[in-house]
Amino acid sequence: MSDATLTLSSRTRNKVPEPTATFWIIKILATTVGETAADFLDSTLHLGLTGTTVVMAGVFIIALVAQFRATCYRPSIYWLTVVLISVVGTLITDNLTDNLGISLVVTTSVFAAALAATFIAWFASERTLSIHEIDTRRRETFYWLAILFTFALGTAAGDLIAEQLNLGYLLSAAIFGAAIGLTAFAHFVLKLNGVVAFWIAYVLTRPLGASLGDFLSQPRADGGLGIGTIGTSALFLALILALVVYLTVRQRRAAADALLLETSAGYESVER
Repeated sequence: MSDATLTLSSRTRNKVPEPTATFWIIKILATTVGETAADFLDSTLHLGLTGTTVVMAGVFIIALVAQFRATCYRPSIYWLTVVLISVVGTLITDNLTDNLGISLVVTTSVFAAALAATFIAWFASERTLSIHEIDTRRRETFYWLAILFTFALGTAAGDLIAEQLNLGYLLSAAIFGAAIGLTAFAHFVLKLNGVVAFWIAYVLTRPLGASLGDFLSQPRADGGLGIGTIGTSALFLALILALVVYLTVRQRRAAADALLLETSAGYESVER
């Protein structure tokens, strides 16, 4: 087997995608859907915060089980799980602040501590936090636990900043976008550790996506464009679906090319 085939084979054992540009685009779209879909189910369909939480938690658990049962990275299953965990992460924070009356300062601090504790336990167990090697059940458990806390933390921190500074949706999105840009600069130019940069960006994309979702969906009188939660959710879900289909097709082509390469290598070995 050639070196190229070995490299591709090692990548296919990873249960999660590489953080490419497409990854970050879908992540932001999924984050926006997490904000608007939660609002749609809570307010428009009148399920209420508790009812929405129960329904979405159940659907998320089903998707997560499917993700764990998959033997390799499957774009459709993975991104469905991300969309659902974005909704659940938002609802966790909303329940703590709205139903239980816990302040955003406390929830932000608690979720930051929970995320830090997850990373500490992850590294103590695996001696790595690499997202390029999510190839065991234990590592995948740590990975999804960290992602859940990033969504909850991003929601709490984003709402806290929005309330304290009262900047408006568009300006808030610009600030969080600039923070992500600075993180990318620190990684690519100043050589900030890739794992650190990834998780900082992952947290920041939550309030960025929420600000964009609110800007598009909220009424013009409140500083939005008035598209509504239905229109915004439908638009972003359609974009996610199109990108996931593209990734699925590309993955299948890569697998077919790898199989052809391996077969050719086998023929060459027999001829020798």
